[in-house]
Amino acid sequence: MRRSLLLACSAAKGGSWASMSDAEIMKQVENKKIAFYGLEQALAPDYDRAIAIRREIVKKMCPSSASTHPLERVPYKNYDWSSVVGQSCENILGYVPVPVGLAGPLLLDGREVGLPMATTEGALIASTHRGARAINQSGGCRTVVLKEGMTRAPVVEVNSFDEAIAVVKFCEERFDVLKEAFESTTRFGKLLSIKCAMVGRQVHMRFTAFTSDAMGMNMITKGCDKSLQVLHHHIPSVRVLALSGNFCTDKKPSAVNWVEGRGKSVVAEAVIKRDVVEGVLKCTVDSVVSLNVTKNLRGSALAGSIGGFNAHAANVVAALYIATGQDPAQVVESSMCMTTVDKAGEDLIISITMPSIEVGSVGGGTGLSSQRAMLELMGCAGANKEDPGANSRQIARVVAGAVICGELSLLAGLAAGHLLSAHMKLNRKPPSQ
Repeated sequence: MRRSLLLACSAAKGGSWASMSDAEIMKQVENKKIAFYGLEQALAPDYDRAIAIRREIVKKMCPSSASTHPLERVPYKNYDWSSVVGQSCENILGYVPVPVGLAGPLLLDGREVGLPMATTEGALIASTHRGARAINQSGGCRTVVLKEGMTRAPVVEVNSFDEAIAVVKFCEERFDVLKEAFESTTRFGKLLSIKCAMVGRQVHMRFTAFTSDAMGMNMITKGCDKSLQVLHHHIPSVRVLALSGNFCTDKKPSAVNWVEGRGKSVVAEAVIKRDVVEGVLKCTVDSVVSLNVTKNLRGSALAGSIGGFNAHAANVVAALYIATGQDPAQVVESSMCMTTVDKAGEDLIISITMPSIEVGSVGGGTGLSSQRAMLELMGCAGANKEDPGANSRQIARVVAGAVICGELSLLAGLAAGHLLSAHMKLNRKPPSQ
């Protein structure tokens, strides 16, 4: 397959593939002269044609009894595939449009910020918007980023118990050596710490690094690899079993992320006036306070939840992540959240604690045109040259602000008994014929 791709690239430079008809190109794919995944390279820069040919191949591979093939409902034209090929998607067939709407703006840390949300769940944006309206009428929401640092945890193995101890001690006593090696691979990354967990003759090493405005997984993985090379030089028996040993922890729920944090650790708070609770949210302060204890604390404890002490943080995080080009799989740990609601005099205090918000303003899907537009709307697209890391921190603050809006509105809806009627009104419209 690699040889096929090389052939494709070589021919593309000479223009021979591009001069063929679509039928001839399809024959070349069938005969393994062009790799199925190499059509874009073979026909560059005419990516539309490459994708159109692949779609015809897929139609033959996956025939349909319908009058028109299902792929005809998947658009592929009028898209900037040059920003996708080689970095965001392989074997491209087209793109799947997802509706995007706006909640807010929310008065966040003294300035108004729009909350772009891409979702197919009716009532989600409307509910988040209602939460923002209640918060705005009460003076806004405040946030703080308590800690930041992306993590990667390779696992190594040595030949003896004593050598495993030596690895742990080296990380503690010669951290500067590993830090120098790590930072030689990046202009922006700064190694902050290495937390070791020894399991017999294996050592899981949880690297934590500042990754500027990038979410940082590629940056930290590259740095870890270099540090491990240096570690091997000092302790030759060290064998790298995996660059990721799940002590990170990436895209999985875990106690280590809940306790230690990953990405940005953010806390947000809003004080909602009693008349706003009653007028906008249509319930009482006492009913929301009581329900939060019953649902988000007792109910989640009964379920044995890790980081799930909230009403629906993942709903809001997922919608924001899809809209702004974040990694949707990282919603798993990014949506870990504890929601607390208390009474202050006659008013309501709501706060959320989110220790693992993993976001970036550069890299990955943030470079796609529509997703970057949403980041620009929020005022935090690209790298911040004056204050590196500030844009990604702002995204994390916005995520926390949006989540507190969603939590407030859903808890109020449940307390007032409006949840079902709202969903029936906004999420059950008969499809158009």
